[in-house]
Amino acid sequence: MYAIVDIAGKQFKVEKNKFLYAPLMDAEAGTSLSFSQVLLTDDNGKVKVGTPSVKGASVSGKVLEHVKGDKVIVFKKKRRKGYRVKNGHRQQFTKILIEDIK
Repeated sequence: MYAIVDIAGKQFKVEKNKFLYAPLMDAEAGTSLSFSQVLLTDDNGKVKVGTPSVKGASVSGKVLEHVKGDKVIVFKKKRRKGYRVKNGHRQQFTKILIEDIK
């Protein structure tokens, strides 16, 4: 069984007992969360598509930790002008364990 869930404006495919890296949330580690914006559910071939969300469906998860993603290098250059700028960025994520899909 899996579901498509809208979390912080982004859509994720979630399955029970799998990990998910969502955008940073204001939740402590160990806190339980519930997501009600379920767009689609699939239960062994029985697909329910929401308009825009499936009524009565929810996904519950547990916040494990807050982590940083891989470093992304931003390099800007203008040829023959002597202009070069190098910056790095690490996006912050929340690691969530999906506990149940209802």
